[in-house]
Amino acid sequence: MTRPPHSSHLPLVPAAAFVLVWSSGYISGPAAVHAAAPFSVLGWRFVLAAIIGAALALAMRRPTRMDRGTLGRVAVVGLVMNALQFGLMYVAFDLGLGATLASLFHALSPVLTAILAAGLLGERVSLLQVVGFVVGVVGVLLVLGADLGHAGGPVAVLIGCLSMLTLSLGTLGQRWIGAQPDLLWSAAVQFAVSAPPMLVLGWTTEGAWPVTDTSQAVVSVLLLAIVNSIIGLVLLSLLVLRGGSGAAASLFFLSPPVTAVMAWVVLDETLTWTQLVGLVVAVVGVGAATRTRSTPVAPPP
Repeated sequence: MTRPPHSSHLPLVPAAAFVLVWSSGYISGPAAVHAAAPFSVLGWRFVLAAIIGAALALAMRRPTRMDRGTLGRVAVVGLVMNALQFGLMYVAFDLGLGATLASLFHALSPVLTAILAAGLLGERVSLLQVVGFVVGVVGVLLVLGADLGHAGGPVAVLIGCLSMLTLSLGTLGQRWIGAQPDLLWSAAVQFAVSAPPMLVLGWTTEGAWPVTDTSQAVVSVLLLAIVNSIIGLVLLSLLVLRGGSGAAASLFFLSPPVTAVMAWVVLDETLTWTQLVGLVVAVVGVGAATRTRSTPVAPPP
């Protein structure tokens, strides 16, 4: 039986909710690392998200069929998408990378994924995607400016860029899985395999209880696990189902400005006029590049 063609129009309420959920991850992440050490935060987040994901899958009686090869590929991609990508970004948060810049880096990821797919897999990439990516990078450079001190320094910026790269590589890795295992069980497995490395890294490098503000750490981890890891995943799946991956990817350009407003309200982050111009330039570039239906999407932060 053939599947009905995707509509290019996304349902308004889930689309708006997804943008808010996606953007909120860049607020809860810095808030969490201000209250506790980054690796420990991620370890707790992944443990909780794995438990919730598995519980939902069981409650909904989702099919558990996954052969050994598929399970291994799901686990490897999960380590890249979760442990490596988030580990890098949360270290960048800890070094001082701001929420808006982090959102800009990840907003470029769908376009970078398409470009990498062209270089590594021989897939077609449109001129609009390449130009949009270049314009997006120019916007990010304007936001960064000549002095990287406000962004946590060169190391924080470099680590943020590496996080964007691993997010794109992980998105390509989703295709390597080949089979289409159940989404909830796949997510639960990926969270579960990502928790131990983060917990071990946290215990060995950050100590047994690296918490400076218990209440803020608990609230932040709960929000990250429940809202971003689970609700965000469900919303993204709904949008891809209703509009296709290209239409869902077209929402990514909305995340940086929404994140900027949230960061201003919650984290007291401000942007200069030059940085605001850079934000607009980057958003226009990403927005133009993600209008193509072939642009891949990645899970929420």
